Amino acid sequence: MGSPSTPRPGPHPASPPSPSADPHLDATRAYYDEFAARYEDRRGGRDPGGYHDLLDDLEVDFVARYGTGKDVLEVGCGTGLLLSRFQQFARTARGVDLSPGMLERARARGLDVLEGSATSLPFPDASVDVACSFKVLAHVQDISAALTEMARVVRPGGHVLAEFYNPWSFRGLAKRLGPAGAISARTREDAVYTRFDTPAQAAHHLPPSLHLVAARGVRIVTPVAAAMRLPILGEVLRRAEWALCDTPLNRFGGFWIAAARKA
Repeated sequence: MGSPSTPRPGPHPASPPSPSADPHLDATRAYYDEFAARYEDRRGGRDPGGYHDLLDDLEVDFVARYGTGKDVLEVGCGTGLLLSRFQQFARTARGVDLSPGMLERARARGLDVLEGSATSLPFPDASVDVACSFKVLAHVQDISAALTEMARVVRPGGHVLAEFYNPWSFRGLAKRLGPAGAISARTREDAVYTRFDTPAQAAHHLPPSLHLVAARGVRIVTPVAAAMRLPILGEVLRRAEWALCDTPLNRFGGFWIAAARKA
């Protein structure tokens, strides 16, 4: 799943994945390899309502708070949409992902990425200032191992930004009550392991070396993604999400991001 040595800058050649001893990892890799074909269908300015771009903007802005001028690692970088934006303000921006299909698209962007698992990061101890992960940890069964790994690669005084799926939210309610979405003609979202953690549970998962210093809520008041496509309501919701993301109401965000400082 990668080398423990420091990766060289620049794109890395793809290597064919080999079956692991962990069926969960193999299933997750296969899911995202399939998802890669349409992962960007509604992102990167392709969604007329801007829902997915709003999520990305709120996440990128939070990383910039801690990662400007620093060395940033994105755990679960996918096709590199966020990572390419981190490059604009970070000293260095590197990524790791489990899916060769996703990484193929990230490498096409010229990004510095490696194949690897969130629970066994192919980077040395204390090698980055910020380790961040978005929409990835919710699909990791051993969440404590993933957070411990993120803490391991961060230098003392650096930060881990970890995003969780929050059951105390409109999105959490929709996922419980509504049908699973589709990632392809044959596969639905429920084909991959997904966990939901309340903010309190998420904070409890943090290893002892990390101290929670801030949090951001993403998608706090937007009931459904389609609401963002309505001309007036969409703008009201967009402004409200930005106004509320760092307030105590962040605990009701569909995506809850913990910012933790390493001692």
